[in-house]
Amino acid sequence: MNDRTLGLCIAVMSGCGASDTGDAGFDAGTVTTATDAGALPTFSFFVTSYRALQQLSGRAEGFGGDLRFGQAGALAGLRGADLICATIAAQSMPGAEAKQWRAFLSVVDGGDGLPRHAIERVGTGPWYDRLGRLVAMNPSALAKLRPQGADPLIIDDLPNEDGVPNHRPDPSLAAVDNHHVLTGSDDQGHLFSTTSTCLDWTSALGDRALEGQARAGRSWPQGPVNDKGDSWIAAVEVSGCAAGVNLANTGGIDLATPTVGSGGGYGAIYCFALTP
Repeated sequence: MNDRTLGLCIAVMSGCGASDTGDAGFDAGTVTTATDAGALPTFSFFVTSYRALQQLSGRAEGFGGDLRFGQAGALAGLRGADLICATIAAQSMPGAEAKQWRAFLSVVDGGDGLPRHAIERVGTGPWYDRLGRLVAMNPSALAKLRPQGADPLIIDDLPNEDGVPNHRPDPSLAAVDNHHVLTGSDDQGHLFSTTSTCLDWTSALGDRALEGQARAGRSWPQGPVNDKGDSWIAAVEVSGCAAGVNLANTGGIDLATPTVGSGGGYGAIYCFALTP
């Protein structure tokens, strides 16, 4: 583990590199903190911003499909992604790491040889964004084209950790083409295929024959919401698992550029807290 990762782990009091027990994840609720999760506002959902992923990865290209973030061993990709979520949450709202954050990601092998599905990792809800707006009441509401019952201001432009709509993260600038969010899941939040998870979020080589193509949802729809192509969970397979960013509309997925961002994105993930 390098000094940067160690410092981030200390900042959110994580215990990086610990062995996995139960569901994969960074369980800040088992660590003594100065904050009681129940005393915090309802902040329990966000899309990881490009700025945050640049900062944590130390690279302009972000993490790509390798989300281990200093973790090793079984389920390192899931545990690393959960730690990414907890770290970003704590940066946005100090103390929020106590809520026990989970990345909305499916994997082929959940540690017992069986899949682990994203929708089964994130608790029972309800979930709210950084500004207290409802995202969904329960898992059933999540398993829709767009989160059922979400606040009208965010349903078609899911917000980042600061509550800012992801389509236009800097309101002083024009909107950007950044809607692809990694999930590895189908539109019900279950594993999409054995080749949709970048080797269970541990690889960013850009070799499709080895890694497959990660399944991604759309944090905001491209047009009128009327088909599965606008699913917030499962809309498209990105062209590869390598780290890479494309924020301009170039007409769709570019198979010649095997990165998580080639079709409009930067390798974002969805983060949910188990405690609203």
